[in-house]
Amino acid sequence: MSPQVFYRKWRPQTLADVVGQEPTTQTLLNALRQGRVSHAYLFCGPRGTGKTSTARILAKAVNCLTSGKDEPCNTCAMCQAITEARALDVIEIDAASNTGVEDIRDLREKVNYAPNQACYKVYIIDEVHMLSNSASNALLKTLEEPPPHIIFILATTELHKILPTILSRCQRFDFRRLSTTDIATKLTHICQTEGIHIEPKTLHLIAKSATGSLRDAENILEQLTTYYGTEISFPHVQAILGITGDSRTRELVKHITNNNVSAGLTTINSVNNDGLDLRQFNRELVEYLRALLLIKTSTGESLDLTTEDLTELEALAFGTSLEQILRATKLFGQLQFSLDSYSTLPLELALLDCILSTEEAKKTPAIQAEAEFIPSANKPTTPPPKPAITKPEPAAVTFEPNLQTKSPPTTPVTAAPIVSPPQGSTEIERLRLNWKLMIEQSPLDTKKTHAIAILRSGGVKPTTIENDIVSLAFKHPALKEQIEKIENQRVTERIISTFLGHPCRVRCILENNHLVKAVLKVGAQIMEEK
Repeated sequence: MSPQVFYRKWRPQTLADVVGQEPTTQTLLNALRQGRVSHAYLFCGPRGTGKTSTARILAKAVNCLTSGKDEPCNTCAMCQAITEARALDVIEIDAASNTGVEDIRDLREKVNYAPNQACYKVYIIDEVHMLSNSASNALLKTLEEPPPHIIFILATTELHKILPTILSRCQRFDFRRLSTTDIATKLTHICQTEGIHIEPKTLHLIAKSATGSLRDAENILEQLTTYYGTEISFPHVQAILGITGDSRTRELVKHITNNNVSAGLTTINSVNNDGLDLRQFNRELVEYLRALLLIKTSTGESLDLTTEDLTELEALAFGTSLEQILRATKLFGQLQFSLDSYSTLPLELALLDCILSTEEAKKTPAIQAEAEFIPSANKPTTPPPKPAITKPEPAAVTFEPNLQTKSPPTTPVTAAPIVSPPQGSTEIERLRLNWKLMIEQSPLDTKKTHAIAILRSGGVKPTTIENDIVSLAFKHPALKEQIEKIENQRVTERIISTFLGHPCRVRCILENNHLVKAVLKVGAQIMEEK
């Protein structure tokens, strides 16, 4: 006989062995002791949490030849027959394969027959939500008033798909996801018995990756032992689970909090160049951002981290706003990778959206303050109906006489062309010399856009002007793609047109390499960009 897989070999055989479901197992044990076993039960909860195992234990307990009103002895002939799945009176039905009404009608005919050997005939219907509506309705009458020797135990992972009329006829027990600690404790016991040498932190990683399912954790452990034998290390688990464990997740979070676009894009592309799974890298990044979010909100007690990791997270959270962490967690948590999982574009766009949104939020108060302090000579003669901040009247009286004797005020922040900027021999030189000044004196309504933040980032510069078409060279493809969005391109064209004093169009290109720059210097022209 071939050896059993771990999840079958270590299946619980008593209610006390069921891990992490104490409310359910204790209630069933009390019902057995008091002789108050119901005719129909409904076990619902996530996969791998013990629903079917508990159903089999209950079937053994009510039919145990030794007791019948307590835990099963697991030594009598009936208990052993049920454990080995050869008892004729314990019938397991897979509702996913028997969904039709004819299957349920056949079951209704068989329930009228008395048990062959056991005290009770127990029907365990797994994945009962897969029954068709007609099959579920056919089961109702039998489920409500079955013969006295019949017990139904229904199991499902999707409670919302069960008919309310079936729910009302059963005692319902909710099986919860198992905690990481409970799973790790069970795995430790298995390893000690099986002679597997593995570190506690490695078991904890297996338990965490199982997401509350003990069966999944046991399958992972068996897969590890099959490949690596009885000596299992932390890197082995990372390799099997596809977990990168890469320190660059932390580096990227630091670049996000420091608003460093160039370093962030470099980190993302280095991860891709090393051949790491970008989906998994993003999952670990989101998990690290979640930990940072919990630390920032002073709710990090649930995090199972080392002292060094906690110290690092606390230092990072101290210098970062809650809004920035929340924005990053949402953006990276909602990423949808295309079929081409090797493309870095989703990560790059999320990085840019996060940093540019943060910079825009920081600049908004400064823009409002700038609008408030425009010299009074440039303001309308009548005050606006709803000013953001009303200036005290004495201050206006103090400044008004001085405006008659002093030189004309500085250029206001309006949509009018900028007057007398520093001159260059050509338009392109003038644009290059006054690039920062152009951005600072751009129309007021453009300063709240993503386009202005990209132009200010330093990753873009003007290269040529031909037939009123301004070519802008970008260091990073992601910045170029952002400006090429219709709304951003229109804002950019408006800013440049306002500065130059005539309408212009914008063309976005990637920054040329040294060979292209050399031929441009001797008079060559770029005819087409690909």
